[in-house]
Amino acid sequence: MSNYKKVKKQSDNPFLNLYKLDAVDREGKVFDYYFVSRRDEEGIKLKTKDNNPEGIVVYAITDEESPRLLVIKEYRYPLDDYIYELPAGIIDSGEVAEQAAVREIKEETGFNLKVYNGGNKTFRRSFYLGPGFTDESNGTVFGTIHVEDVKQQLESAERIQVMLADKEQVKRILKEERVTLRGAYLMMMFLNSGDGLDFLEV
Repeated sequence: MSNYKKVKKQSDNPFLNLYKLDAVDREGKVFDYYFVSRRDEEGIKLKTKDNNPEGIVVYAITDEESPRLLVIKEYRYPLDDYIYELPAGIIDSGEVAEQAAVREIKEETGFNLKVYNGGNKTFRRSFYLGPGFTDESNGTVFGTIHVEDVKQQLESAERIQVMLADKEQVKRILKEERVTLRGAYLMMMFLNSGDGLDFLEV
């Protein structure tokens, strides 16, 4: 039995839209519930029940003997401030997660990502970002980059600073800076990893 009576799209924007549910509580009373989605009205997940990711986050380390983590510091309009995170983006139509990751890394940082497909596939599953307000889920793509002179290919609305952070720098960022939640968790993984992507073998 469903816990809502109907859903209606409330906005008509290109990347993200507001939906209103006539939700039903445990006593059978109807109340308004709002959420946002990147999908059209027929594709929202409460209808499709799928868990296909809308986007990706990329965990990329350098191919050095002591790897560093690729971190970005990006201006985010809702905060009117910069925040530390890992490179991420939306999966375009016709792309798979790995293709989106390679494209986003090239655009945002200038580096060429070598995707790592080994290890436990569980870590590359799609997981939900915040199901209290959105049906969006993201997958993680892991890989390596080679340290070289690169040039970003940013859109005019993007303000991104690139950093190759060692473990001491990552500790400082986690302790002192604004960080996205998924970025923070992946930074914690980096701090507890060996020299490489061996933790994916669990």
